[in-house]
Amino acid sequence: TDIGAQKDRVVTEEEWLQKWETGNIGFHKEQGHPLLQKYLDVLLNGRSGLRIFFPLCGKAVEMKWLADMGHSVVGVEVSEQALKEFFAEHSLPYCKEPVPEISGAKKFQSTSGNISLYCCSIYDLSSSIVGKFDGVWDRGALVAVNPCDRQRYASLMITLMEKNSSYLLVTVSYDPNKHKGPPFYVPECEIKSLFG
Repeated sequence: TDIGAQKDRVVTEEEWLQKWETGNIGFHKEQGHPLLQKYLDVLLNGRSGLRIFFPLCGKAVEMKWLADMGHSVVGVEVSEQALKEFFAEHSLPYCKEPVPEISGAKKFQSTSGNISLYCCSIYDLSSSIVGKFDGVWDRGALVAVNPCDRQRYASLMITLMEKNSSYLLVTVSYDPNKHKGPPFYVPECEIKSLFG
C-alpha cells in the first residue's frame, strides 16, 4: 500500500504541545480502551506485579487502571500539562523531580510509587534510565511517531522490553492519501519489518 503524502510528514514537538494547550486532543479517550480490556490476558499472561510501559502516554486512564491492579506503570510524554492533568483528574498526589541523566526532563511519580511518568522526548529514554518492561501498551504512539522516526522508535522499544514481554499495539487502517495524519497509517508489512 502506498503511504502517499504521509511518508515525509513531520509533526514537531511544538505542534504536540499546542494540541494539549488548546485542548485539541481528540486522541485522548475518557474511557479505558476496549481492546486493552479484551486483550488484557495477552498483556499480563497470567503474571502479576508487572512493569508496564506507556509510550507517548498523554493522560491515558488505563495507567491508573493497571496501577490499581498492582502493576507498576511508567509513561513518557512531552506535555507536562498532560501529566499534571492525569494526576489531577484521578486525585492522585505526586511529587516531581528532575531526571539527572536528561537535561530539562522531569519525573512525576505518584506518592504510592507505582506510577512514574517522564516528561521528555521518548528518544531521550533508555533502559539504563527507566529499566526494562514486562509489557507495553502502545495505543497511539507508533501511529503518532513521524514516519521517518519509526525505525528509531521501534529499535528503542525493543531495547526496553524484557525477554518474555508482551507488546500490545493499536493501529488505524485508512487510505493514507485521504488523510495526512496523525494518526499515521502504518501498513502491517511495516509493523512486521519493525518488530519482527
